[in-house]
Amino acid sequence: MTDSTGIPDVVPAGRMARRSQPVLDLPGGHGLRPWRADDADALVRAGQDPDIRRWNLFTVADRAQARTRIARMHERWRAETGAVWAVARPGEPPVGLVGLGDVDLAGGSAELLHWLLPEARGAGLAVRAARGPARWALADLGLHRLRLCHSTADPASCRVAEKAGFRFEGTQRSALLHADGWHDQHLHARVAGDPGPASDPPGRRS
Repeated sequence: MTDSTGIPDVVPAGRMARRSQPVLDLPGGHGLRPWRADDADALVRAGQDPDIRRWNLFTVADRAQARTRIARMHERWRAETGAVWAVARPGEPPVGLVGLGDVDLAGGSAELLHWLLPEARGAGLAVRAARGPARWALADLGLHRLRLCHSTADPASCRVAEKAGFRFEGTQRSALLHADGWHDQHLHARVAGDPGPASDPPGRRS
């Protein structure tokens, strides 16, 4: 499709909705798969974790609310506005979430989001999980630019962004409203054609 400027869409509409959300392999035994209704307990735990609540502005009160969120994840895939994966070992419950929000197929961009439950932190899983959707979005889906944003008071997310191949681009002043007030925000981005991290995962499985 071409808009009034004569510029064609970066990714044609329907490229996500016409196919199933892929399962992505990660090094180290974990993988990325779509969320399921029976994953609700993991979302409830995440909604009660202080760090996830603080940095991701994320709350889930109970299983019913978690199942509603999971249903919306699938709706966002069909609407081509988001792609959200559970970080999990085969046959085990999720220990994290990684996804693409604010997907703009016509403009070729999206924002990468991620969190891990406490038991999964500190072993490099956040970096591996972030690399999976980034590589898929740029090499398979065909997006041109991904951004990753975080509060300047969250240095752990800064390290994840850099190790996942998202270059630091600058600071956006007073850009995020948290419970304790407005935070400055770091902006990182990964663009098609950037050299990926040396240990980027091989990509999709199905």
